Amino acid sequence: MRIDRTNTILYCTSWAETVAFYRDVVGLEVSMERDWFVEFAVGTAGFVSVADATRTTVRSADGAGLTLSWRVDDLSDAWDELVDCGADPSPIAELWGSMSTFVRDPEGNRIELWMPVD
Repeated sequence: MRIDRTNTILYCTSWAETVAFYRDVVGLEVSMERDWFVEFAVGTAGFVSVADATRTTVRSADGAGLTLSWRVDDLSDAWDELVDCGADPSPIAELWGSMSTFVRDPEGNRIELWMPVD
């Protein structure tokens, strides 16, 4: 098996707020948008989609048991951008040989932003 594209789908009850968070706060580019489903590009072959759980057969997990982990090129800049957009990221700290911060989207999904320690 060869996988050349990955997409994580988040089923959300706070759909509009979560779409706005990934678009306006995180700054991800919309790669596809439908009535109740928005897909965002994360790098070149990774995607995260936000689906309106009120329109699907899959229920929201309310942020339980999920972490999106994204390596960034400048963690301090990413942290500042989140704060400037009104998000509340955790303080940057060393974890497992990298520097990282965590933030939650409006649905409660945890996002880890990290970069290796030089």
